[in-house]
Amino acid sequence: MAIVSYPDPRFAQKAVARPVDDNLRAIGAALLKTAQDTPAYGLAAVHIGEVAPVVVISTVAQPGRHEHKLLFNPEIIAVSDELAAGPEGSVSMPDVQVEIERPIWAEIAFDDESGTRQSQRFEGLPGRIAQHEIDQMNGVFFLARLSRLKRDMVLKKWKKRAG
Repeated sequence: MAIVSYPDPRFAQKAVARPVDDNLRAIGAALLKTAQDTPAYGLAAVHIGEVAPVVVISTVAQPGRHEHKLLFNPEIIAVSDELAAGPEGSVSMPDVQVEIERPIWAEIAFDDESGTRQSQRFEGLPGRIAQHEIDQMNGVFFLARLSRLKRDMVLKKWKKRAG
C-alpha cells in the first residue's frame, strides 16, 4: 500500500474512536502489512490514507527489530514524569529525523481485534513509538513537538531536498 506523503491535509485530522468492526479490522490488516513491508517501527492509519483510530507499533525495544502490535482506539491514560529525548521521524517524511522529548513510558488503553478493551504499559522505544503514533492518529504530526524555529528549519531543509 502506498504511503501518504507529508504535508497531506489528513495528517492534521483527528480520528474518532468507534467500535471495532470488519471495516476497522481491514484497515488494521492493511496497516500491519504496510508496517511489515516498509519496515516501520510504527504507523497510524493516516499513513495509508485512512483517518481511522488504528495504529500499529513495534513492541520490542531493540532498534532494527520489529514485532508489531495493532491497537484499535488507543489512548494514553498515564505517562512517566521523567522525560527523555530521542530520535523520531516518519515514513511520510523520509530522511528527516529530529530529537523529540517524551515521557519514558506510557500506559495505553486500546481495543484488540475482538473489541475487548485492555491496557498495557510500554517503556523505552515501544513507549516512544506508541506516543508518536497516537499523536499522529490525533492529528499531531511529530514536527509539532518542536519549537517553531526548529520546525521551520526542518521544513525548509525538507522542502529544499524534496525539490
